[in-house]
This record gives sequence, structure tokens and C-alpha cells, in this order.
Amino acid sequence: MKTSILWPHARRQACALALFLALPVAAASPPGADLDSVHSWLRQHNSALLARTLDAEAAAERIGPAGALPDPMFEMELDGIDFDRPRALPAQVETTVYRVRQQFPLWGKRALAREVATHEAAAAGFRREATLLELVEQADMAWLTWWHAQASATAIDRVLGVMAQMRELARTRYAAGLAPQQDAIRADVELTSMRRMQIELVAQGARARSTLNARLGRNPQDVLTTPAGEPEIALDLPLDELLADAAERHPMTQAEASMRAARLGMAEEVRRERLPDIGVGLGLMQMGDRAEGWELMFEVEIPLQQGARRQRERAADLRAEAAGAREQAIVDELRGRVGAAYAMWQSAGEQESLVSGQLLPQAQAGLESALAGYQVGAVDFDTLLQALTLTLNAERDRLDARRDRLLAAVELKLLQGKLP
Repeated sequence: MKTSILWPHARRQACALALFLALPVAAASPPGADLDSVHSWLRQHNSALLARTLDAEAAAERIGPAGALPDPMFEMELDGIDFDRPRALPAQVETTVYRVRQQFPLWGKRALAREVATHEAAAAGFRREATLLELVEQADMAWLTWWHAQASATAIDRVLGVMAQMRELARTRYAAGLAPQQDAIRADVELTSMRRMQIELVAQGARARSTLNARLGRNPQDVLTTPAGEPEIALDLPLDELLADAAERHPMTQAEASMRAARLGMAEEVRRERLPDIGVGLGLMQMGDRAEGWELMFEVEIPLQQGARRQRERAADLRAEAAGAREQAIVDELRGRVGAAYAMWQSAGEQESLVSGQLLPQAQAGLESALAGYQVGAVDFDTLLQALTLTLNAERDRLDARRDRLLAAVELKLLQGKLP
């Protein structure tokens, strides 16, 4: 798989992030109005993403040194030191030799080391993208949970208004002797129960808001902009294309492919250890305070430890095979997630269409009919209460189906490997 390094400006991005964090909070409007605002804020403020960015830059900086020559060695040898009057200065001994030695890796080892470092840097970049996708998914799910809790609480609030009218109607009919007192008592009980349900939804929204703030690098109680309207996420790709994208384009798959290429390069590095490197040395001989001559030295390793070398080669090959197995395991996991999310997306979409197109209008019509009938005594309070409950349940079912469809759409888009 072809890889590339995509992080040459990460340090400038990190500096820009640090400067942005130093600005007053009031300088930027709070996120939360839509998912785009959440994504933009997350890119600029999330510490885990910043850490991954810096890791990717650090990996890219290792490419150049990976193929560099090792540092040369300098030696100074003092011979003929007087036993009775030991001196350690070059002019006070018989012979002084100054040497500089340099090791030269041969057989393409330096280029191979650069190639391995390049693959590792690419893997670090893909991991950064994978971290971004994971953080975006967590933030999107928290945002959708927050929106759903607010929308559900608003739906209950509307029903509470109808329930208050029903209570007043029941009290009026009871005062006129047209209905039992139990109708008014039941209305009060249902009002209290709905308010308790609303409190639970508000608390659920507060938890989701705290989670969202944490993903955005903000304090849990920081203000968020209220979502504007009901969100919509378009998704029109068939399952086969979604599966192909998850297997080929997702950053985790690409990261493991890069690491497998790096492991294969490392295995080749170990095999090339069979071919010895050479060392070259140049020395200057000094006697007293006069330079007397030069010396030239060549050295080469003798590859005698074949048993240990074969074991290292076997270990390197096994690491490369393990990297390939991890890549396939990630592909299998991503495909499984795509299949499950796609089934959820389809099912939730069908449920939302059914509830919005049929069940909710039917429940609302039934409520209007029951309310009119109760006013004239044609139906009892239990029938009216049942109609109201059906309407509330239908509205909540619609919101639940939309939330599930949006959650599945978010996961499917991110499993495609598309960065927001």
C-alpha cells in the first residue's frame, strides 16, 4: 500500500493551537449549534489530538537521522610513558598516535533504514487521523444524545400543556357533577409522572453535555450553543461500497499496513546483517614534538554468530507476519461494525418513516377525538389519558428512531475513513 507523510506543518499547527488556547474564551463563540461547530472546536482544542499530531511530527523527524552515517570516533594513543616520571602530554612520551575512525554501513542498509522510518512516520500520521475519527465519533454521539434529550424534554413539555388542560377540564366537570373526583386526581398523578420523566431527560442531557465538553477540551459546565433544529446526516452509499471503504480507506487499516511494511523492512535489515560493514581509520603518528608519519586502517566484522543471527531473522519475520494478522483483524472488525451500523441505520430509518407518516398522525387524531368526546361525556377519562399517552409515546418513538438513525449514520461515515 502506498504511504506518504502528511505532517510537515504540525509544529506550526501546534504553535497556533497554543496561541489559540491563550486567547480569551469570549473571543470564540461556543460550539454546539451543529456538528460542524463541534468538529471545528475539537480539532483546535483536544489535547489527545494534539499529542497524536506531535507524535506524528516526531516520527517524521526521525526519517533523516535513520539513514545517516554513525558519528566518527576520535582516538589518541600515548606510548612509551616513563615509568619513573609518568607524563601524559604528547611531547613528553615516545610516541603519540591520533586516529579518526568512521563506520560505513554498506549493501543499502542506510536507504533501508530510511524506508523503515518513512513507513513508521506514515503509520503515526494515520494513527493521528484514526484518533481524530474516534474523538469525532465520541463527540458526535454525545452531541446527538444531548440533542435527543432536549428534544424529548420539549415534547414532554408540549404534552404537559395538554395535560394541564385535561386537568382543568376534569376539575370543571367534577365541580359540575359530570365526572368523578378520580379524574382530577388521575390528572394530577399523570402530571407529576411526566414532570419526573422530564427531569430525567434534563439530567441525561446534562451528562451528555458534560461528556461533549470533555471531548472538546472544555470544562464540564461550560456553555454550549443550543442545537438549531433537528439534525440531518445524508448517507446514500450501498453496503458494498461502505465495506470497501472501511477496508481500504480507514486510517487504522492504513496505519497497520504501514507498520507491516515497516516490519518487512526491519526483517530485511536483519537479513542484511549477514553482509559485513567496513570501518576506515586514519591516524597521525607523533614522536616527541614531530609528526613522523600516517597510518591507514580498515576493519570488517566477521559474521561468526550465525545461530543468533538466524534467530533474529526468524523473530523479525514473525513480527512482520503479526503485523499482517493485525491488519486483517482490524479490517474484519471494521467490516463487522459497518454491517451492524448499516442494519441499525436501515431499521431506524424505516421506523422513523412509519412513525412520522402514520403512527404519530393517527395518535394525534385519536387525542383530538378523545378530548372532544370527553368534553361532552362521550368517552371516559381513561380513554382520554390513553390517547394522550399514545401521542407522547409516538413522538418519543419518532425522536428515538431519528437519534438511532443519526448515530448509525455518524458511525458509517467515520468508518469510511472520511475526516470531517
